[in-house]
Amino acid sequence: MPELPEVEVTRRGIAPTVEGEILRELVVREHRFRWPVPAELPGIVAGQTVRKADRRGKYLLLDMASGTMIVHLGMSGSLRHVRADDPPRTHDHVDWIFDRGIIRMHDPRRFGAVLWHPVAHGPILEHKLLANLGIEPFDPRFDGEWLYRYTRGRAPAIKQVLLAGDIVVGVGNIYASESLFRAGIHPVTPAGKISRMRYDRLAAAVRQVLASAIESGGSTLRDYVGVGGESGYFQLNAQVYDREGLPCRVCATPIRRIVQGQRATYFCPRCQRS
Repeated sequence: MPELPEVEVTRRGIAPTVEGEILRELVVREHRFRWPVPAELPGIVAGQTVRKADRRGKYLLLDMASGTMIVHLGMSGSLRHVRADDPPRTHDHVDWIFDRGIIRMHDPRRFGAVLWHPVAHGPILEHKLLANLGIEPFDPRFDGEWLYRYTRGRAPAIKQVLLAGDIVVGVGNIYASESLFRAGIHPVTPAGKISRMRYDRLAAAVRQVLASAIESGGSTLRDYVGVGGESGYFQLNAQVYDREGLPCRVCATPIRRIVQGQRATYFCPRCQRS
């Protein structure tokens, strides 16, 4: 699933094509996504200018005068630049046509979304999909104190708490394993039992890991590619993720794999003892 780094890489990739530009046409070849694409949406947005391409968590937000288009890449989606004469492939479901180019959405599993939030419904951040998201990891307020404060009394494992997204957004499965390794925290440690000092290390690790992933173009495990068709390569330099049985790059202890909430977790039993 594309996580925060992949979505941020996508946002940066489409911004030069869409920001300040008129959306000439929205072509919807398939309306059946996780939530159906509103049938009236092409008529609403055609001719409007995209004022800004923004992001909240894993949601892309295309801001226009009368509302905001919400785009989610789901489990297998991606956006890419195409030429006007490029015929749609199988699973190419939506085109955004601008003077500077065409952005095309590819989503084999159709778990993504293209939705509309009109200005009349209030601020976009109050939309039901966004209202309960945690803080952005690059927000200046996000630090060890933030994690410590919002984990008091929480018994679930810290890995699960990071994935929940109600305290901080965007720390997906790969990035949670990598952040916990950098912070020296065992992934099954109850979130409420971690000290403030250790949360300082974890907050710093989260920012470092996500920044590195964005710089690397995200992670490509299955379907994700950038807007130019390029693969992300963060996973190639992962310290623990998908390295079960291989020596830890720090202490040479074999990396272990466990399953938490049906998601694979990787860790070093020596570097992350508790």
